[in-house]
Amino acid sequence: MAPAAERRTGLGKGLGALIPQTSPAGAAPVEIPISHIKRNPYQPRQHVEQQALEQLAASIAVHGVLQPVLVTETLDGYQLVAGERRVRAAQIAGLDRVPAIVRQMAAKDQLAIAIVENIQRADLNAMEEAHAYRQLADEFNLTQDEIATSVGRARSTVANTLRLLDLEPAVQQALSNGDITEGHARALIGTPAVVQLQLLDGIVARRLSVRRTEELVRRLPDKQASSAKPAAPVDGEMEGLEEDLRRALGTKVSVARSRKGGRIVIEYYSDEDFSRLFDRLTGGNA
Repeated sequence: MAPAAERRTGLGKGLGALIPQTSPAGAAPVEIPISHIKRNPYQPRQHVEQQALEQLAASIAVHGVLQPVLVTETLDGYQLVAGERRVRAAQIAGLDRVPAIVRQMAAKDQLAIAIVENIQRADLNAMEEAHAYRQLADEFNLTQDEIATSVGRARSTVANTLRLLDLEPAVQQALSNGDITEGHARALIGTPAVVQLQLLDGIVARRLSVRRTEELVRRLPDKQASSAKPAAPVDGEMEGLEEDLRRALGTKVSVARSRKGGRIVIEYYSDEDFSRLFDRLTGGNA
């Protein structure tokens, strides 16, 4: 097995690190039959708007496919890495071939590129992005820092997006469908399941704003809000201390104050992450 540093080559530098900017042997775009291209199994986007696809197809019918898609070669053809919308639109436009750059790459690199491409085009909804980050963590054992580097996001953004996976399935579905916004969903994180569902019904039926939703969460009885966000906003000094802890530990840290003290919640996302945090907190003296 290759060393960890070697296995991560290419991550963290965006599409430019994985798609050649010059044309060395084997890297120049070539025309390949669409029928020989299989869908990317690591494609994080689950839904493509038909109207947008048809608009792209109309443009391709006139101008052709201006940007090559990215594929990796397989035993019986090619597997798409980036450019699914272009391939589908080219089919609608009646093309039977598309320009492509052929590269061999690891599965984690294929997923990272698919995420980056969709993020750059704002094609992923929040839940698709969260599931893609979780896949990078679970299947490829990447830490939050490595995920953030590989997709060009701040680590705090990755951590906050992953927290959406803690929401009730009905809330996640509503967010995916566009019935609520990411701001609504974040306001519900940490509240009990029954409260999430009750508030979800109210948000959708009454078209509540994010601010109004946050107010409702803050007004929950102490018993219901015990696992939710702090009732009062964290002041500037405490927010700065939270950020210092996040940087020191390299993971999501939440500080919640109460009348008699408070609590510090340190999150981890794998056994490897737990071991790293344990060593950091104990100085490696178990």
